[in-house]
Amino acid sequence: MDPVEKILERIKEARKEYGYSHENMAHELGISQAAYTNLEKNESKLTVERLLAIASILKKPPYHFLDGTPQNIYNQQNTDNVIGHQENIYKENKEMLEKLVLSYESRIEELKDEILFLRERLKK
Repeated sequence: MDPVEKILERIKEARKEYGYSHENMAHELGISQAAYTNLEKNESKLTVERLLAIASILKKPPYHFLDGTPQNIYNQQNTDNVIGHQENIYKENKEMLEKLVLSYESRIEELKDEILFLRERLKK
């Protein structure tokens, strides 16, 4: 069974589990019953947009119909050193933020001193 057939089989199972007929699905998708039947029988192409719509109708996450799970996808991303890269960006941003805060605090103190000076001048 090829990957598309597996996806279509999972759609069929979810549809039956949800209690929907081909006619219900066709109505929800805004297509004819024949068009939906052709889709489920792999006689017409399943687009990503259509898969997302079907997942929404059947109240299933899109990955339910695919081979992967969110954990597998997440772990795959970890092997690409994405997490380590994100930590480095976080550290760099944190250091930059700390420098900016110190700079602003210093400028605020300078402005306070200037205000005090100008108030003193106005009193004279």
